[in-house]
Amino acid sequence: MITLARDFFVIGAVIMYITNIIFAIFVVFFEKKNPGVTWAWLMVLVMIPYFGFLFYIVLGFEGRKHKVFGKKLTEDIKFFEEFTEKYPQYAADEKLMDEIDGIIPSKNTAYLNNLVVMNKNSGRSPYRQNNSVEVFHEGNTKFESLLEDIKNAKSFVHMEYYLMHDDSLGVRIMEALAEKARQGVEVKVIYDGMGNASNKPSFKKILVNAGGEVRIFLPPRGIRVNYRDHRKIAVIDGKTGYIGGLNIGDEYISLKKRFGFWRDSHIKITGDSVKDLELRFMMDWNFTKGENIGLDEKYFPTVENQEENVNMQIISSGPDTQWNSILNSYFKMVTEANKNIYIATPYFVPDDSLLVALRTAALSGIDVRIIIPGKPDHPFVHSGSLSYMGELMEAGVRCYEYRKGFIHAKVMTIDGMITSVGTANMDIRSFSLNFEVNALIYDENVTAEFEKQFNIDFNDCDEIIPEEYQNRGRIAKAKEAFARLISPLL
Repeated sequence: MITLARDFFVIGAVIMYITNIIFAIFVVFFEKKNPGVTWAWLMVLVMIPYFGFLFYIVLGFEGRKHKVFGKKLTEDIKFFEEFTEKYPQYAADEKLMDEIDGIIPSKNTAYLNNLVVMNKNSGRSPYRQNNSVEVFHEGNTKFESLLEDIKNAKSFVHMEYYLMHDDSLGVRIMEALAEKARQGVEVKVIYDGMGNASNKPSFKKILVNAGGEVRIFLPPRGIRVNYRDHRKIAVIDGKTGYIGGLNIGDEYISLKKRFGFWRDSHIKITGDSVKDLELRFMMDWNFTKGENIGLDEKYFPTVENQEENVNMQIISSGPDTQWNSILNSYFKMVTEANKNIYIATPYFVPDDSLLVALRTAALSGIDVRIIIPGKPDHPFVHSGSLSYMGELMEAGVRCYEYRKGFIHAKVMTIDGMITSVGTANMDIRSFSLNFEVNALIYDENVTAEFEKQFNIDFNDCDEIIPEEYQNRGRIAKAKEAFARLISPLL
């Protein structure tokens, strides 16, 4: 009996080992991944020979990605073309491309033309001038504003969130949406399947029973965790929109003891760029299972002229886009900066191009500063981030760990002129795997407000001193070395 059990164990071990080799071959020859990602997976498969393939199935296997998301890309392009044909007044104004040097008259901004054109070409991102922006640096004020706008909605409310938890904040918002649905307002909500897998069925029914609609973006199948809808969009009546880092959950209003104060960044847009948020929502809604939504005129109303006249582009990126548009915009901002680059991100795992760009900027004498959480929610990612920061500090980048609570903002500013704010972290997962959306804002006043908050945040941080970093313990160095090796998978 013992001999038989031993034989079964040996046979099982051999089968798992052969399976591991097959997956290694599959990664190298068939998946056509980025070389860095390929080598990281090969290391996992070799170092964890009997369970590495299970990790690969969960985190790495792409399956029918190219077919499924390729179809979505084709349908999104067609939908965008139908939009521009039906509403030519809202298509990108080509004449503006020759006038961009005057966006910020007090600055030498010749390079802005290339940045705007790149975003237009790589992400079909129209350049809009007629906008006003309200900035939020924490969750309570943002959600009070959102709830007030929901209360005042007359025509429709469309919301798309990565996380919409069934906790006190989530229930409060869902009940506000249900009240509008009972009043006859169209209410549609999308939230991510994996991120909200633990929600009770009764949570969704709050809105559904009131006449609203809730759809799940990519419902989880098994335990696969890639390709998540990380976008955070709200559109009210086609005139007001929200975009930024704040999901819907109690932690985002600082009610979770584990995180304490939650520092985040979100904006409220009034004006023409709301149309681009609505278009993004509609394309994602049509990807989910159910009846498609059409280009009805009520979704794209004429808006009043905005006094602030904030210039903006809405940029989307993910498996459903041809180019890594958000990565491209980050890279272009870094390489074009002349004075300073300020970055806040909860996860800092840059690809090689962005790492070289940041290092080169610092070596060129540009003031480059990066903030990450000092109390991380993912220790492995934090160790990986520190490994990259160590390399950047050698080039003169100043690096900070936020100590007041947890910083979740995804913001970059350059030269006091341009701000990027949205859902994309500065990591490979956001660049390649998740569905993301950012607002790129060309405005001195808005950027000044974000820079003012950066200066507050710097005071709430511990700066990482290069000499102290070099003298860190062996265990910390080992964790960073390992995290760096698998960083393409984080």
